[in-house]
Amino acid sequence: MFLKQTKQANGRVSLTIVHGYREPETKKSKQKQVLRIGFLDELIDKYEDPIAHFKQVAKKMNFEANENKIIELELDMTEEHEIGTNDIKNIGFIALSEIYHKLGIHKFLINRMRGLSSNIPLNNIMKLLVYERILHPGSKIAAYENKNLYFENFDFNSRTIYRAFSEFAKYKEKLLLELHENISILYGRDITNVFYDVTNYYFHIDEQTDLIRKGMGKDKKGKPIIQMGLLIDNAGIPINYKLFSGNTTDFETLLPILSELKADYNLDRVIVVADKGLNSGSNKAYNIIKGDGYIFSRSIRGTKANQDIKNFVLSNEGYREYTKEENTKKKNKFKIKSKVMPTEITVENVNGKKEKVLIDEKHVAFYSEKYDKRAKHKRSEIIEKAKKLINSPSRYAKAGSYGAMKYIIGMKLDKKTGELTPVKDAINPFIDTDLILEEEKYDGYYSIVTSELDMSDEEVIERYHGLWKIEETFRITKTSLETRPVYVRNEDSIEAHFLSCFLALVIIRILEKELGANYSIDQTISSLNKLNAVHLKMNYYKSVYYDEILDSIKNKLGINFKKKYLTLDEIKKMISDTK
Repeated sequence: MFLKQTKQANGRVSLTIVHGYREPETKKSKQKQVLRIGFLDELIDKYEDPIAHFKQVAKKMNFEANENKIIELELDMTEEHEIGTNDIKNIGFIALSEIYHKLGIHKFLINRMRGLSSNIPLNNIMKLLVYERILHPGSKIAAYENKNLYFENFDFNSRTIYRAFSEFAKYKEKLLLELHENISILYGRDITNVFYDVTNYYFHIDEQTDLIRKGMGKDKKGKPIIQMGLLIDNAGIPINYKLFSGNTTDFETLLPILSELKADYNLDRVIVVADKGLNSGSNKAYNIIKGDGYIFSRSIRGTKANQDIKNFVLSNEGYREYTKEENTKKKNKFKIKSKVMPTEITVENVNGKKEKVLIDEKHVAFYSEKYDKRAKHKRSEIIEKAKKLINSPSRYAKAGSYGAMKYIIGMKLDKKTGELTPVKDAINPFIDTDLILEEEKYDGYYSIVTSELDMSDEEVIERYHGLWKIEETFRITKTSLETRPVYVRNEDSIEAHFLSCFLALVIIRILEKELGANYSIDQTISSLNKLNAVHLKMNYYKSVYYDEILDSIKNKLGINFKKKYLTLDEIKKMISDTK
């Protein structure tokens, strides 16, 4: 509230105390009269300095309003909406802003902005893309259309977003390195043990490029894909990622990303934990030569699996019980054994020729009763589907039939039409019981190979089990953050897309860590999404949601989301306190 002096047409000056505020939709400054005082010439005899006096009155009214904390709002029940009105804004993003600025992402981008000849607000664009990727994942246009949902200065047009992509792509590696250094300082990052895996993301286009290629897509959609190799630390927080052509095999991706990581991040010795898709002679040789270690799973199923390893895993000789406190509560039986075996691997020598060499490798076999039951349950569901396919082949789509088809003899899938037809008219399709019996032999059994000959069997298993963190991370990127499908197509745009998704992933993972991992990421995102403020009148808002997660954010991060009524100044202060 302040004193307003208005000069009338007759030259007289009227004094009023008004409440200044900003209209949320138009963002124009407006005023509402609070107290009509009168004309200045009539007040000169009453007050030595009417202007100074009533400025003090306005100041006192502000103080009393703040002290009283109770205000009265007048509602005009005849007031109507204008087209395009949206009086709801999200304030849950403030928790994301806290992590974004704590990690120093804003400083990095603001420093890069200073060197640009064109005026591209890199930091504000990235903030919008990251907040939207977490709260309302979708296209870049959809993100731009949602920019008014935030109490932030996202005053740029949609073309500017796309102009920023080349800058994001250019500075990606430097940004991720600085991000790693900040995380190490803030959270004491441990990367002596890193987890690595590869997944792919499909595109909504049919035309292929050098990067976007058709390959072994995990989604079975037949669309062009891109491969992404991802490294995460022992706490499950992403370290770095690298994009590869869609037709690159999984085991070809580890060496490029690991060699860059070692050089750029000044690492000493790391142990790479990965699944069987990364288990190759070249990957093992690289780790050994560089003085690093590896823990890889090894396939024990199928005709390509080593028969000696199969016999070692399935033989009861040498197994001992392996128990953990949490597992004994669930009555899950484990058994474990190991032995060091000379293993022949194929590597490429300095002349580019492949040759076979022997290395000592520790083979750890273990059995889990819970995994045994889970494998049998999953197979029974697929077999039931196979039986239905035999009876009604026309009812099932091509993409959903791959798993069940391997259990059917006498039926083939036409890759062009997607139709299921008998192999020969004289053969009635039937379930392959021999295959089922062969697979059941290995249910619950796993084989792991490692360079760490002196590491205990239990520790090898524990470290390998940490792979669930990266599997969950990929699930988060594909479901919670909806990184796929990808709509952009040039390489800079693709890199910018995945960079914003990666930063979103890091931020939501760190928020999860800050909250003590007591809530799932989906639960946290849902709470932040529901935390909105509705405009009441002038500069006053009402927060419309509060729950246990938001209360935890208040206690852990110091962001007070508990207040039901907020002024615009209070909201702006909450935001500024995160920067």
